[in-house]
Amino acid sequence: MKAARMHSHGGPEVLVYEEVPDPGIRADEILLRVRACAMNHLDLFVRNGIPGMNIPMPHVLGSDIAGEVVRVGELCRRVQPGWRVLLSPALSCRQCPQCLAGRDNFCRRYTLFGAAVDGGNRELMPAPEYTAIRIPDEMSFEDAAAVPLVFLTAWHMLIGRAALAPGEDVLVISASSGVGSAAVQIARLFHCRVIATAGGEAKMAKAKELGADHVVDHYAQDISAEVKRITGKRGVDVVFEHVGTATWQKSMESLAAGGRLVTCGATTGYDARVDLRFLFSRQLSLLGSFMGSMGELHRVLEFVFAGKLKPVIDRTFPLSEIRAAHERLENKEQFGKVVLLP
Repeated sequence: MKAARMHSHGGPEVLVYEEVPDPGIRADEILLRVRACAMNHLDLFVRNGIPGMNIPMPHVLGSDIAGEVVRVGELCRRVQPGWRVLLSPALSCRQCPQCLAGRDNFCRRYTLFGAAVDGGNRELMPAPEYTAIRIPDEMSFEDAAAVPLVFLTAWHMLIGRAALAPGEDVLVISASSGVGSAAVQIARLFHCRVIATAGGEAKMAKAKELGADHVVDHYAQDISAEVKRITGKRGVDVVFEHVGTATWQKSMESLAAGGRLVTCGATTGYDARVDLRFLFSRQLSLLGSFMGSMGELHRVLEFVFAGKLKPVIDRTFPLSEIRAAHERLENKEQFGKVVLLP
């Protein structure tokens, strides 16, 4: 089979599209013919190298995966060959107290396809049976692959962590990202007023089409000043943050009294300052968030499969052109998800 593998850390040039042996499966695994694999910033982080994370080489990236089940191991009882499925991007031990309590994203062995284990940038891959989730017949593999990681992350951030209430004001930083485009839709699903940021007129227009009530150009406008203008100096109830250093201060300034800032990432850096005087006097909440539980994934997929939440695809690339796909994501040219087709 063909696969795109990295043999060392570095830029897009370390990615090699090559012939590799077909994989086998364990008794509790399925063999998936990968039809689509969506990209995330995690692919860039792992490719460049994450301090303290030792990844055996060669390594296959790709966390968001959809395809057809080719065969199943002898211990599999639920999934059947021929099923069209997406894979939960996360893996856990399924046995520890956190997993048994439905908090598998707190499992000490929690990881993602494409991170500590090989992912979906290949034609065939094994996966534990529990990760396979059947998709509707009318759903394309590209759409299915564009859903899991970003919609799970955004749902856990807004609903699981920030406890979003209907009708609240929400600021979504960088609506052009996969997780940002998911957050805009989830906030609208709860009838919230959404203020989104995007870079440039074209991306701002797409954010409006997605459902944002107001859009701020984060390259040309002062985010917090615009938020105060739109909300009559009040600020927003929830800030959806994942950019880090570049937007952190303005995100903090955008909060209303009693507001909650929830963050899942730091794509521009992790060095952030907090003035404790404002934190306690305005009774603000800072919430960290990482992925979400399997139960939350199934919950948000109900809305996706019903057509109430929709994946946003920027463009697709053949897997053989993976370097160009990485360059597009790295240069922030996309709006939504970049999808690779093996």
